[in-house]
Amino acid sequence: MADRPVRNKPQLTRARVVRTERLTPHMVRVVLGGDELAEFGAGEYSDHYVKLLFPHEGVAYPEPFDMEVIRRDLPRERWPRTRTYSVRSFDRAARELVIDFVFHGDEGLAGPWAAHARPGDEIMMLGPGGAYVPDPAADWHLLAGDESALPAIAASLERMPEGAVVHAFVEVADEREEQKLDLPAGVEVTWLHRAGRPVGEALVGAVRSLDFPAGDVQAFVHGEAGFVKELRRHLRLEREVPRERLSISGYWRRGHDEDGWQASKREWNQQVEAEQESGPAAGTAA
Repeated sequence: MADRPVRNKPQLTRARVVRTERLTPHMVRVVLGGDELAEFGAGEYSDHYVKLLFPHEGVAYPEPFDMEVIRRDLPRERWPRTRTYSVRSFDRAARELVIDFVFHGDEGLAGPWAAHARPGDEIMMLGPGGAYVPDPAADWHLLAGDESALPAIAASLERMPEGAVVHAFVEVADEREEQKLDLPAGVEVTWLHRAGRPVGEALVGAVRSLDFPAGDVQAFVHGEAGFVKELRRHLRLEREVPRERLSISGYWRRGHDEDGWQASKREWNQQVEAEQESGPAAGTAA
């Protein structure tokens, strides 16, 4: 009988808030620190992410904290709630991890936590995960996303190879949500203002109207699932970008909280991929 592949246990890290900063009216930066960050595994990718754990009040969890034990011994409704966030930056020497949160008042779970976080507050996280980093062999790079993808896009721009040709599009609510980014020489970001339109409408229009340069493109497209689906179809079927040159995924979906979205995301991705991969053969209009 063949050996089963060994699944590594997700790394659990306990960190504490060092400081916070309001970057824009709807973006809050939280800097986390702590000795456990000395072993934190970020650095290989520019789209690293963590799953923040938010325990339920009044529930006694085992010590040492262990998600496998919790999932084995407690009913699902008592498991800590998880929220997935990109790593904006990580300074191993200083043991500081930066996470940027979209904040819309008291709506949601992680945003309000970040807005009210104070130095010394504790948070636990699983990860990091990640898979994308700019490829120096690509002829040019396409990055597109909404506010939820901005931290990963910013981190990726900072790691672009010297002289890279980049087309970067970020859609935000309005000009107040733009951020000053540390960009390599010759690289610019096109800021798109939603101005009351549906999420992703401006972004899809900008990518569709882009005069694609010749050569091999590496694309990073993340954000709300609806526009991600549309751009995935556009890039795969109309632009004929090979699947292996795409990093593309829905970070969130309108009308769903993360619990609901993550529960259905795998099935949604499989359905979208099947529809789009069969498109040309079936003669479906792109």
